[in-house]
Amino acid sequence: MKTTTLSVTGMKCSHCEANVQNALLAVPGVKLAKADHANNKVDVEYDEQLVKPAQLADAVNALGSYECSL
Repeated sequence: MKTTTLSVTGMKCSHCEANVQNALLAVPGVKLAKADHANNKVDVEYDEQLVKPAQLADAVNALGSYECSL
C-alpha cells in the first residue's frame, strides 16, 4: 500500500469532504481517503498495483465541483 496527499480546491464543508472521499473510495484499489477542506487536501492510501495517482485525481475532477492536482 502507498499513501499520497492530493491537493483539492473547491471543498468548503464536511459534505464536500464526503463527496471527495466517496469518489476516491469508489476507485478499485483505494483503501482509505481522508479529506480536509480547511487545508485543501486529501490523504489517500491505495494499492499502487491497481491504481495510479493520476487516476485518483481524475476521480475527484470528474465530480466537477473540485479541482485536484498531484
